[in-house]
Amino acid sequence: MTMLFHDSLALAPAQNFVAAERRTRSLLIVGIGLQVALALPSLTAFFIDDRLMNDISVWIKPLKFQASLVLMLGTLLLLLPLIDVQTRSGRGVWLASLVAVITASGEIFYITLQAARGRASHFNVGSPAEAMAYNVMGAGAALLVLSSLVIGLYILLRPRPDAPIGLRLGGGWGLVLGSVATLFTAFALGSGQIDGPGHWVGGVRTDLGGLPLFGWSRSGGDLRVPYFFATHIMQALPLLGLGLDRFAARFARPGIVIGALVCLAVVGATFIQAVRGYPLL
Repeated sequence: MTMLFHDSLALAPAQNFVAAERRTRSLLIVGIGLQVALALPSLTAFFIDDRLMNDISVWIKPLKFQASLVLMLGTLLLLLPLIDVQTRSGRGVWLASLVAVITASGEIFYITLQAARGRASHFNVGSPAEAMAYNVMGAGAALLVLSSLVIGLYILLRPRPDAPIGLRLGGGWGLVLGSVATLFTAFALGSGQIDGPGHWVGGVRTDLGGLPLFGWSRSGGDLRVPYFFATHIMQALPLLGLGLDRFAARFARPGIVIGALVCLAVVGATFIQAVRGYPLL
């Protein structure tokens, strides 16, 4: 009887960790579900609504953001197991996940609402309410990126003991470097101080005839290019780490260092190219 009592006490903390971790994972799954739920009507509207903004469908922007935020929240969800069980069931990881879900949901709700109204969501200060909403959205986007940075730091500083070295370094540094690079490029993009409001630098200020799939300007610089490469460091380095663990485990550390330097070089080169007014292609 005494032995059973002690065994139950030993199991209690483990069960608490599992329950807490499940709550954190559920938060991120709900956030992903909200993005998908808004993407379905956005996709339907894309085919039946012929209104244009910047000479392309008003529904292109919400669809791009919905896909991007699904990818970002999904990345956090998949990388959480790299953190040791006690830490990832703690309040810090839960709070970072909660901030990510709230800010991502608020941002996409406003972008979708503005598309439905036929109004711009970004660089729109046409009314006091829209100017305030744009500033709030900017602050929310910064918090969203910072929450990813926090998760990345947890992966690097509190890793699961048996986490593969390549995936751990790729996941941790991918989130940290991707977050820092995203904040830098987002500030340049959102401040409007390089060539006025908008993502264009020189060239024709229209999204019509942009690079297929991405929509980037082909007549001048486009600050969305370095922003794209910055945000996707969060996926590129974990994938590199996964590949190194599988095919060249002994080169995992130097491989991640080289990969990180290449990613940052691409962001830097495309940023310089954009601010000088040259298109990617």
